[in-house]
Amino acid sequence: MTGLTDDARRLAKGRNFASLTTLRADGSPTAQVMWVDCDDEHILINTEVHRLKYRHMRRDPRVAVLIIDQENPYSYAEIRGEVVEFILGPPARAHIDELSEKYFGRPYIAEQIESERVICRIRPATAPAGKTTA
Repeated sequence: MTGLTDDARRLAKGRNFASLTTLRADGSPTAQVMWVDCDDEHILINTEVHRLKYRHMRRDPRVAVLIIDQENPYSYAEIRGEVVEFILGPPARAHIDELSEKYFGRPYIAEQIESERVICRIRPATAPAGKTTA
């Protein structure tokens, strides 16, 4: 197993958006634009338990995350891996506030939460692709 590169960590900690690719029941991929974060070794995605992407990851934990540098969209980090933990409850609720502060400078609007928040902890399975520039 390979951990996150310094570039992947930097991009995940910045105000950069990510594309999360999950697998549908028929095996076909689907992608969504997401807020992103990381710890020392894992990518962190925060969603809600009623969403399809959560159900996809529960059924098949293999995912790909592409984090795009907001300053240069041709610079990115790709992380292929699997969800190794789902963190629910107060830690997930606090994490969405942290992400909202990062992206919008304010806590998350509680009324927008339709179900329970969950942090999806993704362990890289392959070395992340290097930065690229066009």
